Amino acid sequence: MTSADALIKIFSLAAISFAVAISLTPIFTNFVYKHKFGKKIRAEGDTPFYTKLHEKKNGTPTMGGVLIWFTTLALAAIFWFLDRVLGFELFHKLNFLTRQQTLLPLGVLGAAAVLGLLDDYLGIKGAGGGKGGGLRMRHRLLFYTLIAIIGAYWFYYKLQFDILHIPGVGDLVIGAWIVPLFIFVVIATSFSVNQTDGLDGLAGGVLAVAFLSYGLIAFLQGRFELAALAGVIGGALLAFLWFNIFPARFFMGDTGSMSLGTVLAVIAFLTNSVIVLPLIGFVLVLESISTLLQWTWRHTTGRKLFLSSPLHHHFEAKGWPETKVTMRLWVVSVVFAIVGVAVNLIGR
Repeated sequence: MTSADALIKIFSLAAISFAVAISLTPIFTNFVYKHKFGKKIRAEGDTPFYTKLHEKKNGTPTMGGVLIWFTTLALAAIFWFLDRVLGFELFHKLNFLTRQQTLLPLGVLGAAAVLGLLDDYLGIKGAGGGKGGGLRMRHRLLFYTLIAIIGAYWFYYKLQFDILHIPGVGDLVIGAWIVPLFIFVVIATSFSVNQTDGLDGLAGGVLAVAFLSYGLIAFLQGRFELAALAGVIGGALLAFLWFNIFPARFFMGDTGSMSLGTVLAVIAFLTNSVIVLPLIGFVLVLESISTLLQWTWRHTTGRKLFLSSPLHHHFEAKGWPETKVTMRLWVVSVVFAIVGVAVNLIGR
């Protein structure tokens, strides 16, 4: 496949993904509003700023991430079936499911999405044992670690990846050490996206930038199917954002944030560009670090380091309008993503 053909495929799939996700939105919206799948805003005494700022969002439907991962998995399955089973030549050009490039990220996307969907449902019903409903943190960590372990096994033993590229230095063969690194980065990225999903449009915009950046990296490496997958996810994310920007029609939920964080990390490994993930996902890093610092400071000194955490809630508590916080973090995300892609190209 030539680069021109690949570009046509990637942009076509992104456009199709956007159109499909937009078309599915009325069906999804009617379903979640009819069944009252609304998010319950926590109102504990230790989160006064958060409760005051977001109480008006109580009852807004969640699980919006379903639109993103369902569109992605459906298009992958449909185009593969029409190409490989029915043998339609037209759909051979649209099929982006391959064992070497996209089977692993699609697999972890589906597994993490189903687990997140269960967590969201339990949270809505106030069940599951977690604070305010949903799975307990230790159970969430256990299940997502299991997904990461299975993904690491496939990545190392089946795809035989054991090289870490360091920009400006070169490729470093680290052997089986790639397995614990894979597990750590997948878990860290998924929970970082989950922390970022706290303002209307914030996580969706940051993720759209990240996936489009890794789509470019994959394209430049000649991994056209992986670039197509990033384009499909990016297209679906833009459709989701259409309804998620302030005021949000629905939220992403764990089914979206955890699954998309997981697959973003996997794509970073498959492009051997995991070193620049903290740059491309810089806002994700800021959000998770602010939460860790808040927890550490509070348990060490008995006081808060930030007015509220993650970081976006701190800015809200300082008086910034929600839209200003979101759009400024979008700008930060774009700037650091450009830097990350540029750094990744050093020495390639």
